[in-house]
Amino acid sequence: MPSLVCAHIPWPRLEEQRSYLLTQRINPELYLPADSLDSLQMSQLTAVAGDLRSHGLSCTIHAPFMDLNPGSVDRAIRETSRKRVEQTLSAAGELQARVVVFHPGYSRLSYGSAVESWVANTVSFWQEQIPLIRQAGCRVALENIFEEEPSTLEQVLRGLDRALFGHCFDSGHFHMFATVSPETWFAVLGSYIIESHLHDNYGQADEHLPVGDGEIDFGQVTSLLKRYAPDAIWTLEAHSRPRLERSFHNIQQYL
Repeated sequence: MPSLVCAHIPWPRLEEQRSYLLTQRINPELYLPADSLDSLQMSQLTAVAGDLRSHGLSCTIHAPFMDLNPGSVDRAIRETSRKRVEQTLSAAGELQARVVVFHPGYSRLSYGSAVESWVANTVSFWQEQIPLIRQAGCRVALENIFEEEPSTLEQVLRGLDRALFGHCFDSGHFHMFATVSPETWFAVLGSYIIESHLHDNYGQADEHLPVGDGEIDFGQVTSLLKRYAPDAIWTLEAHSRPRLERSFHNIQQYL
């Protein structure tokens, strides 16, 4: 059994979904895009945190990711990434988020000839964030995006404190981009997994279909999660209420 089941909810849509989440007792993964971070008031975070606590709910956070790269060879990009990370960790502390998911920023097409530099920059970046992570009381999960195999994420995670950092396994991204088998991926990164994003597709686009509506073998995925990461959080990344409801229905057979 996962330690928590969450549903992905973008912050700009939270107000319209808040009553539904609370009455249905759904733990949210709150996606905080950059624009939201710039306009958020602490009082808003405090109110949401109070609502969750009063209903016995927990949350995770999905950080902004567009144009950000903690391992960039460009210092200015790293500094912009740092600002967004620090804003996100501040929000995580107020919301008492259990995990904050970040995109690592790696792509073989961009960094295939500079892997060592990207890994070193990434490890150094996250080590510098440890005081803020401890202050927020959360853990950080690095999600697979364009990774074809697990070596770059493994190198980064090996250089970080496992008590604070882990891996977020994304089923949809894996199905689109990975060139290794799920068994191979989990053999390398399975013990690092602290959260998993579960959504489906047909391998050609990041469709975020409900679990079971594409061609991903979720029997295999969830079996591997239970074997390697039995305490991981499972997050359903469905981008509409009908898809979320179908995902909740379909995931029951794997819990």
